[in-house]
Amino acid sequence: MLQLILLWTPSLLCGLHAVRSGRAQPWLWILVIAPGIGPLIYVFAILVPEWMGGRTARKLGGVAQKALDPERDYRAAKLALEDAETVGNRMRLAQAAAALGRWPEAEAAWDQCVIGQFKDDPVVLLGHANALLELGRYEEALKRLESLSALGKENDTGPVALAYARAYEGLGRNNDADAPFRFAADRIPGLEAACRYAAFLANTGKSEEARIALGEIERRYQKINPQLRVLDRQWRDMAAKAVVAAKPV
Repeated sequence: MLQLILLWTPSLLCGLHAVRSGRAQPWLWILVIAPGIGPLIYVFAILVPEWMGGRTARKLGGVAQKALDPERDYRAAKLALEDAETVGNRMRLAQAAAALGRWPEAEAAWDQCVIGQFKDDPVVLLGHANALLELGRYEEALKRLESLSALGKENDTGPVALAYARAYEGLGRNNDADAPFRFAADRIPGLEAACRYAAFLANTGKSEEARIALGEIERRYQKINPQLRVLDRQWRDMAAKAVVAAKPV
């Protein structure tokens, strides 16, 4: 009996909070079917952001919610597009599909956005270019980026530079890729750009520079909140693998 009480008390308390705060669905169902881990997820997704506020707490809540239901934003975007086939809703679907790694769907959605008044939209052009990069269609991605550059805006940003660098690398234009990789690594928060640059250095025979870059990445990684490291672990591991495998030329 005592074990049952200890098992279900956290779910009961979280359930009461969910009902009083208007979050009964889907949390009551989750707390009932998962009395062990359900309350823990509820604490990180709902209670910690309420107690602490601030950017880190919101990130923790977001990570927990995505772990619990990674397709929530995607489903919402699909429903919104079914209700109203607007370019804005199609962009939302493209971003949600990209977040799940569904690049063919994301690319198709972005491609349908490049119409009318949105054909020169920087967000659309960059989003489509990134989807094309993920599909290995580097020449097409570069054309999208050149269209973006021709607008004379949104051109000197880290994300645009990173996309250019990846396109050049994919096309074997490594001399052109180095500068935009470096630019992006110095300006984009998080570890993706820095890790891609370290891997690029390793893959092009600059093993010593790559090891130095990896050391800085590791230093930054250790400063990240442990609960948030999952967001950057894949990039750190990718860079480390490339540096280990690198051979000087």
